[in-house]
Amino acid sequence: MDRISQLCTYLEKCAVFADVACDHGYCTKFMLDNRLCDKAIVSDISEKSLSKAQILLEDYIRSGVCSAVCCDGLEKVRGADLVMIAGIGGEEIIKILSNAEIPQNFIFQPMKNAKELRSFLLVSGCHITCDDIFTDGKKYYFIIKGKNRGSKQSYSKAQLEYGADSLKNPVFSDFLKTEIKKKKSYLSRGLNESSRENIQKSIDFMQGVLKGEIK
Repeated sequence: MDRISQLCTYLEKCAVFADVACDHGYCTKFMLDNRLCDKAIVSDISEKSLSKAQILLEDYIRSGVCSAVCCDGLEKVRGADLVMIAGIGGEEIIKILSNAEIPQNFIFQPMKNAKELRSFLLVSGCHITCDDIFTDGKKYYFIIKGKNRGSKQSYSKAQLEYGADSLKNPVFSDFLKTEIKKKKSYLSRGLNESSRENIQKSIDFMQGVLKGEIK
């Protein structure tokens, strides 16, 4: 199953769905086709990318069920009770959230820097309800769902690094083994002592998590 199809399995019913940094808008089409939302908003900072979604969702836009806005992050996104931001870096998502109110309900799929995003959400008082991992058979992706407020959560070091639900997912073991193999290949390169030590520490940490010695 490809990344978008996998991502859609985490979507849930809402009144107004917003797909920020939407690119083609496939997830919005999934929501509307399956009547999981009454209305939808697609947005992207790139007019070219947004135009792809507008073509795909032309019938829904024409009927007034879907609206398209070209903007930076959440700048012009109004009234959504579920916001998804997927396919961009965790630091970019943090920047978007720092310049606006964190959505009532959110689904984030960062392409990198997932740890930094988790930390930001927890410090901001958000409650993470799903913090998992999935694969399309080629790459691994983290998915973070939650609400902008709720009971305070305490994450362990491993949970902060990889996600609380990921640690219980069989896919995670394959992910860690792949990462350990990749890190070990770096050690064969001509690195300085400091770089080698940092990589070895990373390998030791991952092996500890894999064995269940680090929670």
